[in-house]
Amino acid sequence: MSVEVSRRKFLQGSVVLSVAGASAISATNLFSSEHASNKQPSKNSRIPSTITTKTGIGEAVEVATLCEMCVNKCAAIARVEDGIITKLNPNPMFPKSKNMLCPRGNAGIQAIYDPDRLKYPMIRVGEKGEGKFKRVTWDEAYAAILNGTDKFPGLAKILEEEKDNRSSMLFCAGEGMAEHTFKQFYQAFGSSNWLNHASLCLQTVISGYGVTLGTYPQSDLENAEFIIMAGANRAEAIVTPDTMDCFKRTKGRGAKLVCVDPRFTNTAAKADKWLAIKPGTDLAFVLALTYVVLTEELYDKKYVSEYFNGFDEYKNNVITNKYTPEWAAKITGLRAKDIYKTARDFMAHAPKAIYYPGRRSTFASNDFQLRRAQAIFQALGGGIDTKGGLIFGKKLKLGKHEGLEPLYDRAEARAVNKKDHPQEGESGYDDCAIVSGGGSWISWRNRYIEDKMPYKVRGMFCYKHNPMMNMPNTAKTAQMLKKMDLVVTIDTMPSDTVMYADVVLPECTYLERTDPVKTFGGVEPSIAVRNKVVDPLFETKPVREILQGLTATISKPLFEITKKHDEEVQSSLEDSSVEEVYAEFDLTLPFEGTQEEVNHHMVASVYGDEAAHTLAKEGVFYPNMDKYYQEISVNEHQYYPEKEKAYSVRGGKPKTSSGKVECVIHNLSKKGVDSMPMWRDEYDFKVEEGKFRLLTGRHAQFTQSGTSNNAVLHDLIMTNYIWINQRMADKKGIKFGDMVEVSSKTGATRLKAYPTEKIGPDTVFFIHGFGEESEELTWAYKNGGNDNSVIEDKTEPVYGAAVMHETNVEIRKV
Repeated sequence: MSVEVSRRKFLQGSVVLSVAGASAISATNLFSSEHASNKQPSKNSRIPSTITTKTGIGEAVEVATLCEMCVNKCAAIARVEDGIITKLNPNPMFPKSKNMLCPRGNAGIQAIYDPDRLKYPMIRVGEKGEGKFKRVTWDEAYAAILNGTDKFPGLAKILEEEKDNRSSMLFCAGEGMAEHTFKQFYQAFGSSNWLNHASLCLQTVISGYGVTLGTYPQSDLENAEFIIMAGANRAEAIVTPDTMDCFKRTKGRGAKLVCVDPRFTNTAAKADKWLAIKPGTDLAFVLALTYVVLTEELYDKKYVSEYFNGFDEYKNNVITNKYTPEWAAKITGLRAKDIYKTARDFMAHAPKAIYYPGRRSTFASNDFQLRRAQAIFQALGGGIDTKGGLIFGKKLKLGKHEGLEPLYDRAEARAVNKKDHPQEGESGYDDCAIVSGGGSWISWRNRYIEDKMPYKVRGMFCYKHNPMMNMPNTAKTAQMLKKMDLVVTIDTMPSDTVMYADVVLPECTYLERTDPVKTFGGVEPSIAVRNKVVDPLFETKPVREILQGLTATISKPLFEITKKHDEEVQSSLEDSSVEEVYAEFDLTLPFEGTQEEVNHHMVASVYGDEAAHTLAKEGVFYPNMDKYYQEISVNEHQYYPEKEKAYSVRGGKPKTSSGKVECVIHNLSKKGVDSMPMWRDEYDFKVEEGKFRLLTGRHAQFTQSGTSNNAVLHDLIMTNYIWINQRMADKKGIKFGDMVEVSSKTGATRLKAYPTEKIGPDTVFFIHGFGEESEELTWAYKNGGNDNSVIEDKTEPVYGAAVMHETNVEIRKV
């Protein structure tokens, strides 16, 4: 198959997407019809040989929806002509996206018309990882999950053998608006094992700010006068309205930006000052900034007096340990005078100064303490819950939608290993000090393959998640998936993880479904909804409908197993009928009704029917929208009058239980974690002789591995390259575009070289999300290098989050 799209024409709204070939069913194993059902394909079973997505001037339907191409969820208006989506335009009514839809958002149209997308339910017929499946009906797929096949056991066999231990099944999910729907299935099923993307993403950032300030705040980049952006590459990692708000005012145009990064990125190029810090030493940098502010008494004394807990103890810790700029200079590679100046300039502009919290994965093993130190430093200037600083914002309420959380007597607790008698100052768990709601993916996986679980976990349900690409040490993830008795994946694309599934349930793309209504907090809070734009192609379904069918198949048979092994249920049956007791365990209950009906109720129950109708039509709603919303110019809109914006909702008071900034948390000491941010010698990562420290990151045109097969985005960035210092490349005889192999203790990958002076001599970097191994991905297959195939599976000690930047690698030209 070939897909030819002109990027220029695409962005102008005049695209012709051609799918060559008589059928959209691939001849390769994944879509092989050799074992397919004899049932005739439905009318939507194939993409026509030619789909014209050229925007016309005739009659069209416009549908308000929300983008799914990144985490920002910008509002869009889809233009539909003759049942085909021909254009995605920004929706000007959404305060969060401010009439903006980036190239990645525009490319969302390719997701629905990607010829490689999953089209039908499938059951594995080959060995795990081979990608050999047969096409089946939905009922056959559901039956296979319940009863198994000759290749794998089903839920009935697993739960019978495990005596109804519902925790013998793992549930995992990626980020998305329908994650809530899938989690309802997990809760109703009764398992205790839930893993989401947090420990591979924002866990330490959210937790560090959470325990210090009571929440993970937003940054008012539009009104800040001074910004320290450390380890975040907003100019090219995520192009959103707040990104634009920031960079339109740098370089002497109203806000001073200091970029702290080991690489000279596009953010550094747009900054007023670039500080080329040594990777993993940001904590020393922040402690030195704090030293300057404390010793020179530059902090906001009134704010500190009113809203700080443990200030004197923390101040004594910083000063006594002599965290001076001169001390930090030896660790970070920065000049002491630059640290002094940054600290003084920050406080001179406070409270309209921001140490940007970041929205990236864990850099180093000290990341939790780094985020704590950042939050405390920010608060020293009083820039909490205030215009131009970090803000809490408001959030509009939504009505309730009842789920189901039955109590299964035989269900075990989460599969973690608690220490029997932990000593004072020692973690209570083998893996980390604190087990969060999202768990630690790496720790869980490693314990599973090493047979260190407290009980047997036999299978997993995986929704919109690709652990084969998203988790360090890809080889171990493959080992985990092969070891699982039953793997069920719900996805839109034939990802690397799908290749290891036993049953594949194809979800429709975000433009083909309505998702749960969502409230977006901030300075200008609003409620937005993703409306279905067109009917799903092929035999794909929204996850809600998938779970409706699945639970209808498995609910009663699994309850029969519960009746055999659950003494509480047996006791209840002595006093109540089977129907009455079953009602407490009916897995279908959370999925009754349509998503549209649920969304209407959740809005109408709080704001009335008219508000719900407005939301469905406009895609956006907030109180007084009809009065507040105004178009000021072609691309400028008012959402709230200035006096109504929620720059401050607590008068600067933190959201912790004490209402104060927590400098010292003594309970952490009981878990073997420093009670306040401190520098430890072991934080100073050593680059071995002849090797390089590997850094990884994101790019604005791709979202992790989720968009790796998007043909339109490949026109913007065709592959990833490894950044290597020009002088080191010269020594190795490596030139631009040369293919190199990057290897570590974990594995190896290959990609092209980009020699440059924009990175230090002992460091290399490449973008995450490339190098998939699934042969069913035309554009993504073996395109570039997979960072997680070489990143070692290290975790930080507090929450067990993946440490992404503490791997030494070797490079050789091939």
